[in-house]
Amino acid sequence: MIRERLGKELLFFDGGMGTLLQEEGLLPGELPESWNITHPEIIQSIHRKYIEAGSDIILTNTFGANALKFHDDTLSLKAIVQTAVSHVHAAAKEAACGRRIYTALDIGPTGKLLKPMGDLDFETAYEAFKEVMLYGSEAGADVIHIETMSDTYELKAAVLAAKENTALPVFVTTIFDERGKLLTGADVPSVAALLEGLRVDALGINCGMGPRQMLPVLDALLKYTSLPVIVKPNAGLPKQKDGVTYYDVAPEAFADTMEQIVKKGAAAVGGCCGTTPEHIRAMAERCGGIPVKAAEKKVFTVVSSYGQAVFLEEGSKIIGERINPTGKKKFKQALKDHDLDYILKEGIMQQDKGAHILDVNVGLPDIDEPAMMKEVVESLQSVTSLPLQIDTVDTEALETALRIYNGKAMVNSVSGKQESMDQVFPLIAKYGGVVIGLALDENGIPQDAEGRVQIARKIIDEAAKYGIEKKDIVIDALAMTVSSEPEGAKVTLETLRRLRQELRVHTVLGVSNISFGLPSRPVINAAFYTMAMQNGLSAGIINPASEDMMKSWYAYHALMNLDVNCERFIEKYAAADTKPSVLAAASHDMTLQTAIEKGLKEEANTIAARLVMTEEPLSVINEYMIPALNNVGKGFEKGAVFLPQLLMSAEAAKSAFAVLKEKIAEKGGSQEKKEKIVLATVKGDIHDIGKNIVKVLLENYSFEVIDLGKDVPPEKIVKTVCEENIRLAGLSALMTTTVVSMEATIQELRKKAPACKVMVGGAVLNQEYADMIGADFYGKDAMQSVYYAQSVFEKK
Repeated sequence: MIRERLGKELLFFDGGMGTLLQEEGLLPGELPESWNITHPEIIQSIHRKYIEAGSDIILTNTFGANALKFHDDTLSLKAIVQTAVSHVHAAAKEAACGRRIYTALDIGPTGKLLKPMGDLDFETAYEAFKEVMLYGSEAGADVIHIETMSDTYELKAAVLAAKENTALPVFVTTIFDERGKLLTGADVPSVAALLEGLRVDALGINCGMGPRQMLPVLDALLKYTSLPVIVKPNAGLPKQKDGVTYYDVAPEAFADTMEQIVKKGAAAVGGCCGTTPEHIRAMAERCGGIPVKAAEKKVFTVVSSYGQAVFLEEGSKIIGERINPTGKKKFKQALKDHDLDYILKEGIMQQDKGAHILDVNVGLPDIDEPAMMKEVVESLQSVTSLPLQIDTVDTEALETALRIYNGKAMVNSVSGKQESMDQVFPLIAKYGGVVIGLALDENGIPQDAEGRVQIARKIIDEAAKYGIEKKDIVIDALAMTVSSEPEGAKVTLETLRRLRQELRVHTVLGVSNISFGLPSRPVINAAFYTMAMQNGLSAGIINPASEDMMKSWYAYHALMNLDVNCERFIEKYAAADTKPSVLAAASHDMTLQTAIEKGLKEEANTIAARLVMTEEPLSVINEYMIPALNNVGKGFEKGAVFLPQLLMSAEAAKSAFAVLKEKIAEKGGSQEKKEKIVLATVKGDIHDIGKNIVKVLLENYSFEVIDLGKDVPPEKIVKTVCEENIRLAGLSALMTTTVVSMEATIQELRKKAPACKVMVGGAVLNQEYADMIGADFYGKDAMQSVYYAQSVFEKK
């Protein structure tokens, strides 16, 4: 079994497939996977060459094979997948190399963004992956290799499809950029946390960069994951000479850097775009004798979202308590009225006030809690990048939330009761998560610290039976109100101290429980909060809008040298020394600009309707909407705003604009439209993620976009540009094999529409290559495309 060898001896993957097929005559727009049926001898020959070059793991020619692409009867998806597996088997038999060759079912992305960013439903993506994995498993694949993923949500759908429908090992590699980020914002720690929680067998990086550019990402992967790491770079960057695309890292230079990569600690290596059997041979010969470094066990306690990872370490994290109906009349009413905007604003307010994690509890009598939990979790993740704490006693609601949660959630909670552990731990084992263990059991809450510590031990021991490590358990020492339990605070503080010192486990408290029934509760809460942090509280569930609690948090971290040079404290409170403090507006008072920046569609619509009663629609656009979009765009460029937030801001602006458009029409006017822009994914490429993102943003800057879709022939693009007198066209490609279509399109545009500027983008492109194929502009991200469009039309 490959699991037994993985991480103990160096394993070699194969290299690129698409570029080799192009050399064999694959035409622009032709589906590479179809060659499993139409050119079986060529596919087998390529596999055999890689085996002879030293590859142990051969990927099937199924990267784009899924029901979203192969959806008619002319090419059976089942036949394509199962034939692809048989070609690897045949090549291994023919090569007769004397080594065990593993057949890896190759799974690439669907080419679509999942909701709420795109239009693909999570379960639809899951089903598409599931179908291919069942065919591959039936045909005799040895491992499932999910690769070239740029979105953690789609990645999770693929991993669940593999784990729930096959018993095969699961390897995963993603595309990180030079900043160590995925397209949708995830960094290395958040990807590692998600995949370890889902219990994949190995993880790593492929595509997007050459071997040297991957070194910093590899360092981060080795720092944060306990799993074996896979590295599969491109053969450098694509270049062009005499009309032919080539990659700039030759086999020997490739092997040089791969040797460094293996010595750093990679457990499996191979190649991606542009690599050939010669690259793999050079790498295998250079690295074959290097012993594999065993993966070191990491003990980080990490909660993650699609955009960030929160580590429980020194100091104390803030878990916002406001999305919870307990003791909150307005919140209860919002749940009954299905007022999601109220809930989202509570989440945004807590983020703005300094929360690191948001507690989410929607349990009320007469509420369909699983359905409400799913909707609230999805909605919150569309407007905030903070990790969430799923807070429920309803097992169905918990599983529903964990399944669709985009990251590694915190779970509140499990207790020492056997029934509770039997229900919760299987879900943590399946979906991943950091689970809060309550220090109580069938006998209730112990009156002393010793009893609570013993229950914590029981929870940790029981969790271990499910493979849940101590790093993924946080114990709630339980804050008992001192008005009825005079020794309650002392017992809780002692429990915190012993949990950290004796068990070396992280801790959490619902801090405000301590003061129920007492006057001036904020005074008691803040003092207890400080004492709890001093005794080792890893995370406090508090109200971040409480000035007393936040003063306690900032002061404690400054005093304990957990705030370098007191920078956070000074930033927070320096202004208060020079001018009277101004209380923030109530959490539900909001401007249109803020609503758009926060991505609140309903709020933006409502505020816009209110504004046009007293202001001109064009003034609202220019004074509120455009500044908001500009702010979000700048935040995105700086890495402070992530793609989901960028797109949701655009949706909020669209919602506001709908009101303004209606008002303009009532007055008999029309909003001035900027010029038209044509967008298309080039022939042969079915990936429209990048194009769709650019479209949304351009439309929000009032450009009229003619979207020609995906897999668009050059002649259709040229015809549209000529007929509509277009001055700017945007072309997208995410596959190496389709860049030739992009170049052909540009050449045709130069001949028949020389006045039209062309901007290009996509994962396989870079500035140098864009220059080589004659593009006027290379957009490294969607906002760059907007800025270029503005510059083009300003020159008119």
